[in-house]
Amino acid sequence: MTSAELARLAALAADDKKAKNVVILDIGPISTITDYFVICHGSSSVQVKAIVDQVAERVRDAEGRHPHHVEGYAGARWVLLDYGDVVIHVFQEHEREFYNLERLWGDAKMVELQEAAH
Repeated sequence: MTSAELARLAALAADDKKAKNVVILDIGPISTITDYFVICHGSSSVQVKAIVDQVAERVRDAEGRHPHHVEGYAGARWVLLDYGDVVIHVFQEHEREFYNLERLWGDAKMVELQEAAH
């Protein structure tokens, strides 16, 4: 599975748990950190954890991969799943607005979930 396909898989898994405003940022051309960010938010810590669990389960089932690192799960305000070539950020809405990764990485190509599904 390519990193683009993994990003799509993660985005669709998040969408299945009713994540809001799911986007994929193609940051590979402008950064050496990773190839893609998947960014979304949930309305509560319970929903954030459900989204994270769904993404991890889908990636594990499809690829047999586990994240290299998980950050923020206990507080569930901003959870990061690092798969190396794809990093998934699941926020609560307030934190997403505050950190505004889409603006911070504004030079990256943004792919909306509807585009990623095709």
